[in-house]
Amino acid sequence: MGIPIHVEKDTTLRVKILDACGMTCTFCHNEGTPVASDNRKRTVGDFTATGISGRVSIYAATNGATFLPAPIPADEEFGRVLTWLRDALGFTEVHLTGGEPTLHPSVANLIRIATQAGYRVGMTSNGEHGDRVLPGCGEAGLDRVNFSIFGTTPTELAEVQHSRYRKPTLAQRKIDALKRSIATCEMHDIKASANIVVLDHSHAPRVHRLLDEYSPHLSVRLLNSLDHGTDSINAIEHILTERGAVVEAHYLTAGVSGMRTAYRLPNGRRVFFKQIRSLRLPETCAGCRFNNGTDCQEGFYGVRLYYDRAGRYHVGVCIQRMDLCLPIEDFLISSVRKEILTLRESEYRRLTARRGTGL
Repeated sequence: MGIPIHVEKDTTLRVKILDACGMTCTFCHNEGTPVASDNRKRTVGDFTATGISGRVSIYAATNGATFLPAPIPADEEFGRVLTWLRDALGFTEVHLTGGEPTLHPSVANLIRIATQAGYRVGMTSNGEHGDRVLPGCGEAGLDRVNFSIFGTTPTELAEVQHSRYRKPTLAQRKIDALKRSIATCEMHDIKASANIVVLDHSHAPRVHRLLDEYSPHLSVRLLNSLDHGTDSINAIEHILTERGAVVEAHYLTAGVSGMRTAYRLPNGRRVFFKQIRSLRLPETCAGCRFNNGTDCQEGFYGVRLYYDRAGRYHVGVCIQRMDLCLPIEDFLISSVRKEILTLRESEYRRLTARRGTGL
C-alpha cells in the first residue's frame, strides 16, 4: 500500500532472429524452440532437449514444437511481416532474441528494416561479439541492449555451463567480451542494462559483485529462473534484503505476465526485480495441461515471431506450448489475435482502476 503502480499496455514483439549461441547455459529455454544443431536429423515429435552441442532447450522435449528455427533473412519479406503484426496488434517495439543475436551476420540490416517499419528496437545479448557488431547496430537504430550476465568471475560463469565447457580460461574470455560490449554501448549512446538470472541463493555473490564492480550507469534487473521456482524468487528477495533495498514502485504491463518492481539501494542505485505474475489467455490457455499454479511457469508472456528452416514465419504465444504456434497468415485471421487484443484492453482498464489500491 502506498507504493506507486505504473501501468502500460504491452506493445512489444519478441523476434527470434537465429538459434546459434556460443554459450551452453544449463537453464536456457531458447525461446521454446529445439536447439537446431542438435535436431537436424530428428523428425517432429522426436526433438531432444539436449544434444552433442552441450546447449539445452528446457521445454523442447515436451512442448510439442513442430519446426526447427533458422536465421531470419534481412529482406523485404521480414519488413512485410513486421508491418502486418504492427498493424494487427499495435506493436511499437521489436525485441531481438536468439540464440545470440550478435552472431546473426545481418543483424544491423534487420534492425534497419525494423526501424523503417516504425519500431523501436531492443536486443537481449550475452555480449559475445558486441564490441564488433554493436556500433553498426547503433547506426541502424538499435535503442538498447539487455545484457544477460551469467557470472562475474570465471568460476561463476563456468558453473552454469555444460560440463564440457566449464573451463576458466574460456569463461574469462566470455566475461572480457561482455565488458567490452557494455563499454561499446556507452561509447555509442546505446542504452545498456544487465539481466541476471538467479537460480538460488548460491548465486548471490555474483549479484553483489555485479552491483559493486560494474558501472553505476548500468541498469540492473534480477530475473527469477523459470526452472527453479520459489527457490529462485526467495533468493532474489533475500539478496535485496541483504543490500538494504527499499521498494520504490511497481511496473505492470497490461496484457502480458511480466512485471517489474523497482528498488532503491542505500547508495542511490536502482535495481529491478523482474518476475512473472499469473496471467493466462482466457480461451487459449483454458484447457491446457499446464494451466495450474505449478506447471505454467511463464503464463502469457507476449507474442513471439519465429522463422523456420523451410522459410516460413510462425507466431507463438507460449514457450511451453509451441504446438500453439501458427503460420503468420493463419495467425493474422485467428481468434487468438483478437483474444490478445481483448485481454490487453481489459487488463489495462482493470489495472489502472486498481492503481490506487495496491496490487
